[in-house]
This record gives sequence, C-alpha cells and structure tokens, in this order.
Amino acid sequence: MGTIENFAKNFFANRIGGKNFGEDTKIYKFEKIKRAKREAQSKYPNRILLDMGVGEPDEMADPETINVLFQEAKQFRNRGYADNGCFEFKEAVAKYMASAFNVALDSDGEILHSIGSKAALSILPLCFVNDSDTVITTTPGYPVFGTHSHYLGANVISLPLSRANSYLPELEKLSEETLRKTKIVSLNYPNNPTGATCTREFFKKVIELAHRYEFLIINDAAYADLAFDEADRLSILEIDGAKEVALELHSMSKGFNMTGWRIGWVCGNRYLINTYGNVKDNSDSGQFLPIQKAAARALADNSIAEANGTRYSRRMDVVIALMGECGFKLEKPKAGFFLYGLIPAEAEFNETTIYFSSAEQFAQWMIAELGIVCVPWDDIEPAVRLSMTFTSDILNEQRALELLRERLGTVRFFGTKASGKITSF
Repeated sequence: MGTIENFAKNFFANRIGGKNFGEDTKIYKFEKIKRAKREAQSKYPNRILLDMGVGEPDEMADPETINVLFQEAKQFRNRGYADNGCFEFKEAVAKYMASAFNVALDSDGEILHSIGSKAALSILPLCFVNDSDTVITTTPGYPVFGTHSHYLGANVISLPLSRANSYLPELEKLSEETLRKTKIVSLNYPNNPTGATCTREFFKKVIELAHRYEFLIINDAAYADLAFDEADRLSILEIDGAKEVALELHSMSKGFNMTGWRIGWVCGNRYLINTYGNVKDNSDSGQFLPIQKAAARALADNSIAEANGTRYSRRMDVVIALMGECGFKLEKPKAGFFLYGLIPAEAEFNETTIYFSSAEQFAQWMIAELGIVCVPWDDIEPAVRLSMTFTSDILNEQRALELLRERLGTVRFFGTKASGKITSF
C-alpha cells in the first residue's frame, strides 16, 4: 500500500468504515450486472442487449417543458442562486397536489423544492435524526434515508415486505418497547421495486401509531404519478391527522420524464418543512430557476403523467403475457414501471435443466444466455425487477418486444422459487 493511500485512510470517517473503507470485497448487485453485461457483449458482440434493468424513463420531457427551460435560461434574472425556490414552482405544486390528490397545501409554508428526492432523503436525516435514535425503514425499498440515518448513528430497523402481505410492512410485529423508542418511520409508496401501492387503511394505521407514540412519518412518493387506477393514486397527506405527523416527497423524474433535471419537492407539516429549509440552505443553493419554472409548466398538464402511466401499463400487459407463455409467472403491480416477482425454480434451455438457487444467479443467467437484463432482489425473497423503460436510441418499443418474444421462445421456466429467509426483530 502506497504512502499516499495510507495517509488518506487516516481521514476516512468511521460511519463509512474508517480505515477499512474500500477494502470490502463484496461486489454490489448493480456492479455485478454491469460486469455481466460487459461479458455478454464481449461474448456476443452482434447481439443487442435488451436492458430491462434501467430504472429511469426512456422518453424525453414534454416538448413545451423543454421550450420553457430554453426560454427561461436566456433570461438575465434567472442566472443566480435559487436558494429555497421560486414562487411559480411552489404555486404549481400546490395546484397539482390539490388536483391530483385532493390535498390542500399552503404554497408559502408547506412546500419546498428539492434537487430530486435523493437529495432530500439525504438532507432530512440531518434535520431529525440523532445518534442512537430508532428509525424504521422497509426492505425492499429505496434505501437512501436509511443509509444516511445509519451514517448519523441511528439504530435502523428494516421491516420486510413480502408478497404474502401485499408488500406492506407488518407494524404489529414491532414490540411496544421498539415503538416507544421509534423516532421516524420511513415509507416508500408506491414502492420501488415492487410497484405496490399503499391503502388508506394502512396509512390510517401508521398515522394513528405516529400520534400515539409520537414519531415522524416520511413517505417517499416518487412514483405516485404513475398509479394505473385513480383509486390507487394516493398521498398520505389525504388522510386526517397526517399533516401533524408526516412529510411526503414527490419527484418530477418518473411521471414527467425529468430524471436528469433533478427537481422534486417535500410537503407537509410547515414546522418540519421550515426545518428542512434551514438545513437545506446549508447543503445546497437551490435548483436552477429555469428548471423550476419549466417544471411548474409540466405540473400544469396532468396529461403528461397520465400518458406515461398508460404506456407503462400497456407494456406490462404485453411483457406479463410473454413471460407467462414460457412459464415465468408475474403479476401486474398497481403503479410505477417495474415488474417484480419471485424467480422460477428451474428452466429448460438447450436441452439442459438449470436450477436457480437465488435471484442473483437467475439474473446473471438471463444476461449471459438470453441477453435480457433484470435486477436481482434477494433481500427478503428471491425476486427480480424488470423495468418497462427498455427502449433506447437503437431499440424502439416494437423491436424490443419482438426481441423479448424471440428470446423467451428458446426457454421454458417451471415453478416458483420459495423464500428460504426468516426475518425477526
């Protein structure tokens, strides 16, 4: 080990592993997927890789939204710091929340923009989490809030989400002692990766618990715009008593094809929002004003998210049917652009029987043999996530589905791999 590296390791924070940071030999699943993709492309250079692992929209933002960005970017007044946001965006959010979710928000105190949900989820723990606090999260789910809470020394408890319970956490399994210690419950509905939506009944239950045990609820609702049925388009802030104990995060990335624009918002309890704003003010200088103003224009057109939801729903119907024909049974979720399901137990391919022991093994096999990329999720059950955002500059929807049909026609799947994990708290 060189002198420069030794010197640097003296300064690594304990929260990320201290001097041992970077020496962990564990390779994370997304890196394993990248390596498998490179190997498959090297082995079959003329085969188009059908990438159903990508977790971002495959279309551009609305043309008029792009035009507003272009026009506003030319204005001298928009060149400076945005700090905690512009009036136009907050007012557009208030109108959108009222229209889409029947939630009344004060644009002046109950809404604040974020540079995407990920940035907000990394700032919020700084606002509310102390060393040794108990934070409840879910698995699978978007991990950023839990990761940063862990960095701050919190006791992070992850509740499992399983198909048997409609991918809702079983809060009743938490002990009375744990509930009394809980500072924050972090939820993610509609859920990534399962696509499960929350019910009013569950939101009512967790809000009642929050009032009883005095904890904060944070719901990451980045996929809320992509609920396929109006009845499943739900904000926790619609429920009586939520505004006293909850914050909700929304994003322009998924429903409005604005992933790289990095714009979203946090809304709810005005005192909590004010705290977020103060800490945020010491973390960033706000998103570029023309982006906020373009996003405000997008929010005024409900048809954008509706069209995206319709497209993903249609693709899911086709993919589920194709998978079903070869024996891979998948159920359609209620929101988002991911299909998520337990892996098959085995497959017949090239006159050989393959037995799958884990989702990771299954995903690696799919890439290597069929040129189909999916994301393994072995956290609770041996499951995989298939994204419906699979088009690219060389692959339109029709051709992508033709390739999927051709490749699935070479294999036959059997059974469903059962979970071997037992989780306790």
